[in-house]
Amino acid sequence: MLILRLAIFVASLVVVVQSHVPNIWEAKPFHHMLSLVQPDPVVLNYHRGPLLKGNVTVHINWYGNFTPIHRSIIVDFIQSLGSIPHSRHHPSPFSWWRITARYRGGPRTLTVGNQTLDNTYSLGKSLKTSHLLALASKNSAPTTRSNANAIHVLLTSADVAVDGFCMSRCGTHGSGRVAKRRIAFAWVGNPVTQCPGECAWPFHQPVYGPQTPPLVPPNGDVGVDGMLISLATVLAGAVTNPFGNGYYQGSVTAPLEAVSACAGIFGKGAYPGYTGNVLVDNVTGASYNALGLHGRKFLLPAMWDPVTSTCKTLV
Repeated sequence: MLILRLAIFVASLVVVVQSHVPNIWEAKPFHHMLSLVQPDPVVLNYHRGPLLKGNVTVHINWYGNFTPIHRSIIVDFIQSLGSIPHSRHHPSPFSWWRITARYRGGPRTLTVGNQTLDNTYSLGKSLKTSHLLALASKNSAPTTRSNANAIHVLLTSADVAVDGFCMSRCGTHGSGRVAKRRIAFAWVGNPVTQCPGECAWPFHQPVYGPQTPPLVPPNGDVGVDGMLISLATVLAGAVTNPFGNGYYQGSVTAPLEAVSACAGIFGKGAYPGYTGNVLVDNVTGASYNALGLHGRKFLLPAMWDPVTSTCKTLV
């Protein structure tokens, strides 16, 4: 039986780029491949490489113009992934992230580490791929062992252009060497002004495909809520396939990872152009499927569960 899955920006083919820049696995945007046909069930094989496990620190470099509200939403999201919720009556980012504990190595607990504000655009407003690792690793401490169990995240604001952003990718995770030590890093851009129809679905009308009405973003920000879906995707990929030889399906040059294997699925009953059944806030009309710290609501994509070999949703 074949299942047709929508390949949106965070859930499409991930391509390994081999060049003078670090190895990177790129989440392709909506228009590159409208749909994927994958055998059911999807199976991500383990390729015997090292994984990130245990306590994993997420260091963040805020590149460009991020308001305090933007930063608080994203930090609350990352902290929600590693914090046991007070109430277990609601689906939570913690329960979503707990799926990664079913991969080899057991539980992975994320904590927010160092944060750098680069609001002077130290490398300008037009970044090359080779800049991503350099900027993401600004908070690295390559002489310490703890740095090996960290993800160095670069977030770029809406006015920053990055090679391939919108046209070929919306976010990236990968690996590279800093002071002779290999590190895992990730990058996500804010698409709100450059390509919301490519990289902020389902909170914006898609450029191609079924033209269903966009959902109301749970934090009231199309760009930031779109970034969170992409960030969730690359963080899950970074712990389960940090160096290109962890969990993935298919060729190493075009692998599907923990979340990208579950393209376009946010709730039960999803089909191309439709997220599936998700929760709706009675007051704001916002769509969500996870309740995090400080009452924050988030919409998280399905993640492949290695125990059941299915794409697991929160609702």
